[in-house]
Amino acid sequence: MVSYSRTLPYDDTTESFIHSHIADIVCILNMLVEEEPVHSLLSSVRQEVFVTISDLSYQGVHLLFGSEDRADLFCLITKSIITLPSVTTLIQLQEIMPSGSYNTECLYRQTFQAFSEMLQSLVVKDPHLENLDTIFKQMDPWLQSTKDHERERATASMAQVLKCLSRHLSLKLPLRFQRLGHLVALMALLCGDPVKEVAEEAAEGMHYLLRITLRLKYTSYDKKNHPSLRRAMKKCQELLELYSIKQFYSCPFKIAQIFEVFLNSNELCQFVMTILDSLENLKHPCTQQSAGELLLTLVKNAESRFEKVPEIMRVVCARLSIISQPRVRRQIINTVSLFISRPKYTDTVISHLLCHPVPYDRHLAELWRTLEVELPSTTWILWRLLRKLQKCHNAPTQEKMAYVAVAATDALYEVFVGNRLQAATFRLFPQLLMTLLIQIHHSIGLTMSDVAIPSGLYTEQEMSSEVTPLCFAIQSTKTLLLRTLCWQEFNIMEKNKGWTLLEGKECHLQGVSLLANALLERNHLLAHKVMYLLVPLLNRGNDKHKLTSAGFFVELLQSPVARRLPSIYSVVRLKDWLHHGNSVFKFLALKGLHYLIKHQEMRYQTFNKHQREGIRSLLPCILDLLRETDEKIVLLAIQILLQLVGTMDFTTLTAMMKTLLSLFGDMRPDVHRFSMTLFGASIKSVKYIDKKSVENQVLDSLVPLLLYSQDENDAVAEESRQVLTICAQFLKWKLPQEVYCKDPWYISPREAGAVCKFFGKKCQGKVNLLAQTLMFSKKAKLPIRRAAVLFVGLLLKYVDHSELRMKGTDWIENDLRDLLGDPEPSLRIIASRALFRVQKVGAEPDPRQSVCGLRKLMSCLPT
Repeated sequence: MVSYSRTLPYDDTTESFIHSHIADIVCILNMLVEEEPVHSLLSSVRQEVFVTISDLSYQGVHLLFGSEDRADLFCLITKSIITLPSVTTLIQLQEIMPSGSYNTECLYRQTFQAFSEMLQSLVVKDPHLENLDTIFKQMDPWLQSTKDHERERATASMAQVLKCLSRHLSLKLPLRFQRLGHLVALMALLCGDPVKEVAEEAAEGMHYLLRITLRLKYTSYDKKNHPSLRRAMKKCQELLELYSIKQFYSCPFKIAQIFEVFLNSNELCQFVMTILDSLENLKHPCTQQSAGELLLTLVKNAESRFEKVPEIMRVVCARLSIISQPRVRRQIINTVSLFISRPKYTDTVISHLLCHPVPYDRHLAELWRTLEVELPSTTWILWRLLRKLQKCHNAPTQEKMAYVAVAATDALYEVFVGNRLQAATFRLFPQLLMTLLIQIHHSIGLTMSDVAIPSGLYTEQEMSSEVTPLCFAIQSTKTLLLRTLCWQEFNIMEKNKGWTLLEGKECHLQGVSLLANALLERNHLLAHKVMYLLVPLLNRGNDKHKLTSAGFFVELLQSPVARRLPSIYSVVRLKDWLHHGNSVFKFLALKGLHYLIKHQEMRYQTFNKHQREGIRSLLPCILDLLRETDEKIVLLAIQILLQLVGTMDFTTLTAMMKTLLSLFGDMRPDVHRFSMTLFGASIKSVKYIDKKSVENQVLDSLVPLLLYSQDENDAVAEESRQVLTICAQFLKWKLPQEVYCKDPWYISPREAGAVCKFFGKKCQGKVNLLAQTLMFSKKAKLPIRRAAVLFVGLLLKYVDHSELRMKGTDWIENDLRDLLGDPEPSLRIIASRALFRVQKVGAEPDPRQSVCGLRKLMSCLPT
């Protein structure tokens, strides 16, 4: 066959014949190779096949390029020579089973030489890069073989092809070599192979590959527009002249750096992917350490020129789980660190890392915890991760929580645990704290089924029911406090069940307030930073975002530094919240106003003009809040009005007193009590010139205050007596001591009589005491009804009976008769006594009629 191929005259007829029968020739060669033993070398058939293909290649007949059948033949003959046992094994087999007159070692070397020459023939006659691409595609798997002898054969063959191509390369445009980055990476790895022969062959191949690349890039680039490339090529030429092949072998990674100058972004990605793919081959003795070093070196030098970063990150994350050597793991993580610290790739890398199941497995957790980033980049990285979470809060409320919100929260936790970004964590503490608190608010009551998890993310693992968005948010917040040395704040939260409060739907804001107060108490500098941060945050996001921010901000208004805030950021904002439809915002607004006014050295008079006007403008709105059904709002409104009562004008003061009078007897004891307190403070604030104008209001309050001094709630009763004293001082009365008796009137009739006598005489002609008192006989509270009825009975002694008879007593008797059916015996007895006294007054003769009768009688007497 070899003789025939070499002696065949190649004229037009012969060439036409061969081309018309290529398929048959390929088929025959395929059969010849398949018939050869796989694990031995007993004849020269393989050698003859290689020589035949070479001869035909030199004549322009390519039996290995083109059709699928030819590609299969190429694959078969490559496998047949590469997979032969090692030379040592072949010699041993010949000794065991001698066959023929061949010397096995000599035959092998001749056959392998023929194979190498065949490969070279493929590029000599047609020296285009496309042919190198085809050859490399066949050799690729063997270059990565775990068997030393297979890897050595493949490397030696590839080195010879590159040497041949470097001499004969044709650079006709367009130039296409799709796998250059892959080939460079593979040859660079092989330069570090522990098998000396493999490393030497690879170094030689690398030397020639560099020459080919130089010519390729020099031809394809516009030299005028790429001065930096020209300089790099000049440097490479100097290195080529300086370094021998042995020096390539001794420092392959330094030489490999040269390539990054010439490789385009696609080729760089091939380079990186090849290195990462090699990590999977754990049995390869040189793989991991060499690959890690080479990868890190390349990315350091060319980190800004990659385009397929998401794909690189995907492979990195997949390979981490199979890398056991700590040094190599460190190199791979450092590679990720280089990418993530480059602003061009930061968002891309973070987005990819967040697309993994939470909680992160130990490999991804290690990556987050051990990111090795230069100080200037740390804040940027942490900020971009934080922004991923913040964008979820700024988006309109959706049916499900975005998965990235949960993933970013878990990532922040891992970063805090690792503490590699400590400086950035301190710098961004206000933003981190508030964002995590807002995430807690958004996560309350949610399970992972309420999260929009990307399809396929959890196909191979079940989500534990214990894993919730809330648990990630809480653990991240805790770790943030600990990592920023907020130990005392953390302790306060623990001691006061603050974490439990934060997790509650109804008590979340209590937890927020507790943490804000702890920070203000223990670390006022950080607290002030948070306060200034919150100024622009308060109007962003949905209600949960705003409520958490507002809750924290309001507590920080306790700081004296709050005085420095412009009115638009304090009083004006609180005014907006007072008109908010959500009652929680109203409560927070009142709380904020209370703190603003409360500062020890900051009395109302020390406010600047804008602040005074702003607060004064809020008074009508605050007065309206006294009618709210929410007890907390009413009490806080009263508290603020107590602070401002001394600054009110007369119109506002009287309007407030009228409203407060309606709250006397409110079923909410604290509202009842503090409304009386404010009423008393209002009386004290009335100016001398206005006293006459409010006298009637003060007189109208006497009966309610007297009767509520009998309230079963001791605090309410005591406050009633205190305010009654204030009223008496206003009216310039001196109350009898019996007013301050704490025993109920029905068991102390003497004291009750003395009180009735005093008020009956003092109020005569000024207040209709009977009418007012009877109104309270219908109240729900038994002590008040009983006191009212008793007061009516005793008061009859001190009213004008003639006037009472003239008006009639039916209206009194009717009310008292209704009480005779009351289930409470003591009330029935007191009512019946009072009714008897009323009826007695009604039955008494009119004094005027008695006088007329007496006069008539006297006129009849004899003189």
